[in-house]
Amino acid sequence: MAMTTAARGALLVTLAFALGGCSVASRHKPVERPRTTVPSGSNVPAPPADVFDIPDAVPRAEPRGTRGNPPFYVVFGKRYTVMDSSEGWVERGTASWYGPGFHAQSTSLGEPYDMYGMTAAHKTLPIPCYAEVTNLRNGRKVVVRINDRGPFVGDRIIDLSYTAAAKLDMLLQGTAPVEVRVVGPGSPTGSAAPPVLPVAPNPPAPEPPPVTVVNAPAAKPPGVTAMFIQAGVFQDHENARRRVEQLLAAGIELASLDEVARDARALHRVRIGPFATVEEYDLNMARLKKLGITDARLIIE
Repeated sequence: MAMTTAARGALLVTLAFALGGCSVASRHKPVERPRTTVPSGSNVPAPPADVFDIPDAVPRAEPRGTRGNPPFYVVFGKRYTVMDSSEGWVERGTASWYGPGFHAQSTSLGEPYDMYGMTAAHKTLPIPCYAEVTNLRNGRKVVVRINDRGPFVGDRIIDLSYTAAAKLDMLLQGTAPVEVRVVGPGSPTGSAAPPVLPVAPNPPAPEPPPVTVVNAPAAKPPGVTAMFIQAGVFQDHENARRRVEQLLAAGIELASLDEVARDARALHRVRIGPFATVEEYDLNMARLKKLGITDARLIIE
């Protein structure tokens, strides 16, 4: 049967509305819940159904952790210097996320890692601190509490929890270009303003005066982390005493002898320090190598 002009026009209008409705519906399609695979045999619980509803971390004033904040540390032969302050820190780079293989393990701060919390790991920011992370691909933002060290792969600057990665919509890709901006209590977050480009860290605080200790246990102010070099651990007290005499004869005046408990035994430890600066530490390590002492290592007390 032939279709009249009026009928054909009505059909075209109906199709236009139908197609337009599909287009609008596709633009407003809700974001799918993230999916991941929990390794077989793992005791990691399945992702919560309401992962998108888990609130962001809320910045609050916290003391610098007694763990995870040495003056520096070495991973894969590379030295990382922990920042004195995180105030005003902004940087851009690649984010990744870590999950089941690390769930419930101890973080650098000493807390168990919760892949469903709103946390992250950073190589040099003092911990704990808080940061707003923006996915530069889609503009999504989250606020996380940084309580761990890492990541130590390529150009990655931050390792996010599963939940933080889900909320940034980067689970499937595994990585994303991000901006990391440290925030504190009362800081505005979620701003649509153009991000600030990376800035240099704050200058280091003035060095404290060096402490001189001659063949005696070194003291330090309460709550202050001190750097020492362990220059040997001996079962025999006489061998430890000879090591101290060797160091003193070589002009290393901060050498001392103390006892440490290990496997229900008292061992005799030779240590050097404390050192006020990393430069002092490096200088004394070089002097030990010249003396043929190659097993010396950093200890923090």
